[in-house]
Amino acid sequence: MHQQPIALYIHIPFCQTKCSYCNFNTYARLEGLIPQYVPALATEIAAWGEALERPQVATIFFGGGTPSWIPPHLLAQALHAARTSFDVRTDAEITMEMNPGDVTPERLAAWRGMGVNRLSMGVQSFDDAMLRFLTRRHTAADAVAAYRLARQAGFADINLDLIYGLPNQTQAQWRDGLRQALDFAPEHLSLYALTVEEGTPLHAQVQAGQAPQADPDASADMYLAAEELLAQADYRHYEISNWATPGHECRHNLAYWRNHPFLGVGPGAHSYLGGQRFWNINSPTDYTRRMQQPHPGRWTPQAIPVVEERSSLSDEDKLSETAILALRLEDGLSPAALEAAFGISAHRVAHTLRSLAPAGLVIEDRGLFRLTSKGRLLSNEVFLRLLPA
Repeated sequence: MHQQPIALYIHIPFCQTKCSYCNFNTYARLEGLIPQYVPALATEIAAWGEALERPQVATIFFGGGTPSWIPPHLLAQALHAARTSFDVRTDAEITMEMNPGDVTPERLAAWRGMGVNRLSMGVQSFDDAMLRFLTRRHTAADAVAAYRLARQAGFADINLDLIYGLPNQTQAQWRDGLRQALDFAPEHLSLYALTVEEGTPLHAQVQAGQAPQADPDASADMYLAAEELLAQADYRHYEISNWATPGHECRHNLAYWRNHPFLGVGPGAHSYLGGQRFWNINSPTDYTRRMQQPHPGRWTPQAIPVVEERSSLSDEDKLSETAILALRLEDGLSPAALEAAFGISAHRVAHTLRSLAPAGLVIEDRGLFRLTSKGRLLSNEVFLRLLPA
């Protein structure tokens, strides 16, 4: 089904509280399911290991939800299942998303002991008023303390997540928050504009006039300010929303952006293997029940009972998706490499991108296309043009 190593995503759908802006497949007040969920998750991991004949795994990413909230020994069970069922490389990048409010020296030691070597810390803001607006359960002081404890515990690869474009957030507040983040010298920064997603409490508040609308022009100015400040601090802007010091780009996410094969386990997790995209059912309860059912015989990809739907991609679909993902990266897009990979013409892609150059969205240099700063701000407009007709 594949030859290169895969990236393994492990979904932990549980949160102590769910933030008002979050539209991910996550759940609060479902902690009673956790002791049953983790063995079910381990069963899915083992099933895929058998079905795929124990492929090599280059990266593992615990996402959520809030992986840091559940007991470390349960995370260790899932990681043990991965190591038992897959050929996990000795130099694998193993990332865990975490809430600063969960950090203790004991938990950090447990995470390190099980092999986690990269932390992605959901700080979001160093301003307590902004954190309250986002209904985060940690404070700015918690974030500072968590970061320092992580360093003391020996973590040498830490990402900080920050959100900009919040209602009533000023440019000065955003710049101050970025400077505070830079004072800690994290290896990686992920910066995301606040999006008000339908179905979230924040969307309902905005619709009811209880929360102000975000200002897209202010968000764009904050993004440009981030580009300026992080360039001065020698961070590489390697992807639209991500910056890293040299050698600390997120290897797991690079697998997504390079359209390499990846496997997602857990409710709602998505996968891309053998030119096919597929995804799991969303309900953690239904997921757990299905994975607890006895399964006679050998596991095959078609027999995994939690896969909800599969979609096979045409070569034209693969070419377009690969082009769009490549343009997210500073490395840029080579139409010649696309043609070599898929055996079909990339003329349509190249022609479309050249047509966007006069608008200042794209530059072409020695056979590579890259988004400009303006193009990154309007990237969705560019990507829509690249979709197959």
